[in-house]
Amino acid sequence: MLPFRYRHRSLALLLLLSLWAVLSLWVVAAGDSRLRAESASANAAYVVPSFWDPVYRQERPNLSGRPTVRFLTEAQDPPFSFIGADGLPTGFHVELVRAICEELEIACTIQPLRWDLLVEGLDRDQGDAIIAALRIDEESRARYRFSRQFLTRPARFAARRDADRLDITPQALSDRTVAVLAETAHEAYLRAFFGDVGIRPFDDANAAREALMEGEVYALFGDGLTLSLWLNGAASRRCCEFRGGPYTESRYFGEGFAVAVAPSDEELGRAVDYALSRIHADGTYAEIFQRYFPISFY
Repeated sequence: MLPFRYRHRSLALLLLLSLWAVLSLWVVAAGDSRLRAESASANAAYVVPSFWDPVYRQERPNLSGRPTVRFLTEAQDPPFSFIGADGLPTGFHVELVRAICEELEIACTIQPLRWDLLVEGLDRDQGDAIIAALRIDEESRARYRFSRQFLTRPARFAARRDADRLDITPQALSDRTVAVLAETAHEAYLRAFFGDVGIRPFDDANAAREALMEGEVYALFGDGLTLSLWLNGAASRRCCEFRGGPYTESRYFGEGFAVAVAPSDEELGRAVDYALSRIHADGTYAEIFQRYFPISFY
């Protein structure tokens, strides 16, 4: 049996070790909590768009009578569609088609075409559906049947990371200068709703971005999708970030992207709508969106 003085020292050592263990666990737990909080904050800041009603349930279409569905897309329109290093088409639109066809359990092909050949592809029976940046308006609606939209191109403000964090309102920006591409829907929108802001039009997108990076203007207003790709690229030198929310007014910025089929092909149109809603519900759409748009423009 240990003498009392050694037992006393042993107990003291044991207490110190226990206290050290508790403190270590607390530090680790606090660190984990901080990392989880930062991760949750980062995830919360990333917005994946949704255009489908989660309550609405559509009956699964029967396409068993179709041996295959032929999709047409633009040959070179990155990040939507382009030819990869393996010589095969890839991109956001291409992966979306794959997901649609897997959901419908049907064989599909996707053929890249030049834009001028693409828009008449259905008329020449080269394909059954088009997935590309077709403008949705009265003229195109008379020519095609469109699915539900799966993407839009909202406008966004971008500012330097070190710039004052102002509310993005006409009043807060009244004494600031905002760059915008001249004679665009974005300039028209600024003049209609931010009339008191100092609007500085540029004829060249690179010049407008350079003015923002150099601090010559407080913010740049433009197409959110294009800006997100620039913000994520080396050319921006991580200078800037989005401020405020997305502006989605279709009268200025269009109705977005949808799959086009022949007006008489209601069966395929309903099938595409069904597949789009399903791949959104199971998270497939979000995975594809984040893969091609690391910085959300919503």
